[in-house]
Amino acid sequence: MLVLGVETSCDETSLAFYHTETGLIDQVIYSQIEQHQCYGGVVPEIAARTHSDRIVPLYHELLNRTQVRAVEIDGVAYTAGPGLVGALMVGACFAHSFAETCGLPKVAVNHLEGHIFSAWLPKMQVQWPCLVLLVSGGHTALILAQGIGKYVLLGQTLDDAAGEAFDKTAKLMGLPYPGGVYLDQLALKGDAERFKLPRPLIHQAGYDFSFSGLKTAAIRVWETCHQTDLDRADLAATFQNAVVDCLLTKTVSALKAHSVKQFAVVGGVSANSDLRQRLRSVLPSLGVDLLMPDVCYCTDNAAMIAAAGAARLVLGSQTPEAIQVVARWPIDQCFEIDEF
Repeated sequence: MLVLGVETSCDETSLAFYHTETGLIDQVIYSQIEQHQCYGGVVPEIAARTHSDRIVPLYHELLNRTQVRAVEIDGVAYTAGPGLVGALMVGACFAHSFAETCGLPKVAVNHLEGHIFSAWLPKMQVQWPCLVLLVSGGHTALILAQGIGKYVLLGQTLDDAAGEAFDKTAKLMGLPYPGGVYLDQLALKGDAERFKLPRPLIHQAGYDFSFSGLKTAAIRVWETCHQTDLDRADLAATFQNAVVDCLLTKTVSALKAHSVKQFAVVGGVSANSDLRQRLRSVLPSLGVDLLMPDVCYCTDNAAMIAAAGAARLVLGSQTPEAIQVVARWPIDQCFEIDEF
């Protein structure tokens, strides 16, 4: 089965072709960073309009790059949530229109489920169960993935997501947008032991996270220091170290409590260099295989949506005719088959 994937949940417009036998064929992504940079964050109206402008040209670009013909496509998968409603509607309308015109089955995909499937890209070799740490700008959660649509939410952030905390702290330190990437690069030059920052909830039972207080503490340190380049690098390193400590401690605790042989870290923050390096150091001693997607699959992309959608289409899942998208769609409420 050849599946066209469509992703428009936030500020990346992306389309991809995924084949159930050979894996990912190719994907195209248009990033809207330049449109939102001057605002220091994503503007929903601009995001939706840009998706509308770019989605059809991107589809033709994907056809030209892959030499796939429209008649060869067997199904369509699209992100239906969570995300920005206006942005999601662009992708959903395109997917429904394409599927109806070509007489193809279509399936709505949970964006978070897509991130879980990104761990096995470009070719699916899925093994269940798998413990997943999903860390992005909007989500931070530990998930026990037991099968398609069978996700147990073990813990999540009680306030800011890890990526949100990275971006907000970086912005207040004067780093460009999106700040998380620049903070990661700057941290490589800094002393992570110079400043003292808290590790919220790190010693408490359970698997929940909290980054709002850590972010506030970092801001106070920044406001009371001289704000030199050295201060900025040292604070970046200290802050990043604290976030990774929190993520790693809860992850190790969850791995010890659950019998899994695979662990995956996914989402935009899974590209963080310190997080990746420390996971590589710790996981082998626990006897768990570490899955980390290539950086190109960490941020929002259609490849993961196509892969997740293909898995559902193979099982016979199809989405009704009515176009429906949702801003919030918890992973533990993700349907199994035909419930959306």
